[in-house]
Amino acid sequence: MENNNVGQFFEDELQMLVINEQMESFRATFLAMHPYDQALYFIELPKETRLKIYTYLSPEETSGIMEHIETDDIKPLFTEMDPRFAAMVIAEMATDDAVDILNELEKDVVVSLLTIMDDKNATEIKELLHYEEKTAGSIMTTEFVAVYQSKTVKETMKYLRAEAPEAETIYYLYVIDEDKHLVGVLSLRDLIVAEADEQIADLMSENVLAVSVAKDQEEVAQMIRDYDFLALPVVDFQNHLLGIITVDDILDVMDEEASDDYSKLAGVSDMDRPKDSAFISAKKRLPWLIILLFLGMLTASLIGQFEEALEQVAVLAIFIPLLAGMAGNTGTQALAVAVRGLSSGDYGNQGKLKLMVREAATGLINGFVCGTMLTTIVYFWQDDFFLGLLVGFSIMVTLVVATLAGALVPMIMDRLNIDPAVASGPFITTINDIISILIYFGLATTFMQYLV
Repeated sequence: MENNNVGQFFEDELQMLVINEQMESFRATFLAMHPYDQALYFIELPKETRLKIYTYLSPEETSGIMEHIETDDIKPLFTEMDPRFAAMVIAEMATDDAVDILNELEKDVVVSLLTIMDDKNATEIKELLHYEEKTAGSIMTTEFVAVYQSKTVKETMKYLRAEAPEAETIYYLYVIDEDKHLVGVLSLRDLIVAEADEQIADLMSENVLAVSVAKDQEEVAQMIRDYDFLALPVVDFQNHLLGIITVDDILDVMDEEASDDYSKLAGVSDMDRPKDSAFISAKKRLPWLIILLFLGMLTASLIGQFEEALEQVAVLAIFIPLLAGMAGNTGTQALAVAVRGLSSGDYGNQGKLKLMVREAATGLINGFVCGTMLTTIVYFWQDDFFLGLLVGFSIMVTLVVATLAGALVPMIMDRLNIDPAVASGPFITTINDIISILIYFGLATTFMQYLV
């Protein structure tokens, strides 16, 4: 996090207030800031200063700061706090945010904090901690308002006034029956304008979309995006209402998934953070580089198999980087299109078939244009029409195959329930290097008599 939004004047003033131990003045200045700006300022402070500020703020005030700090930076903060204070801070947070933080901490620390916490908050958090990571259950909040279909508007409004302060959102009111099954949804606006004696069952919409507690968070994000929801109810297999997922949680999910996909496309196991050391960055990048190193050795050995052809027509070597580079570029373009479509759920089975046909046609058009241009250039450059024809035809076939490979590989991985983004740019580029060399030297060996 970079402290771009907090002015230097306020930073200096706050620093002086802490140094001079002017607690009340510090609180007045600091708490007047937006919680996001508080978080930006807070994360950059040295540990000694933060420890002093903890004594100036209440657990509730501190929780507002923690909710705006990225999960990657949160672990050292809760490690440095007094355990009792840390437990009170977590208890003041929205349940889903508290769970996100606890998932970043060591298990023994989590157990310790939950033991210190009051039973009610600890129970709610434990229930969410049991759900598998990156599922609807792991990102939902249990702080919502559910109303009974048998109640009147007047009774519901009275209930709402009592319960709303603890809820994360009340734009939607989810309606349940006596057994807590989800049966409908009601907007706050419809409730306000209704007559006092009307029953909720007569006002609610029975057409309510919900997601299973085990549903993948990426699919939940797509639903909220497609339907423009502000919140989405979460149910178990018997349709009991368990919690809700709000749009602010989904924005975090989308950011997380985008970063995850981007890092995989770049051939990195996890995205580097500004505070990572060179050793940590190298550790994240090295696995893919080792895999690509062995694939690169395979490429080199393939070229060695065509040593005789290179000895007879040395000029063939000039065009190896060109073909390999073009194959990698067109494969990466197709890869990006396929991964984007698969991750957004735009392609069904028919859509995937259409994508392959379109990519094949795209590769053919691009290959024909590039091949024609290359044939002409090589002919005038080397004064050898057949060499130009060989290189031009090779690039055309290579672009068609590489484009298909770029689209097909992520589809195969998706079918095998592997994240298609794993078909990273460097991976598909190396695979297409091998393909281009096989095509190029295969054609060159076959028609060697016309080159010498």
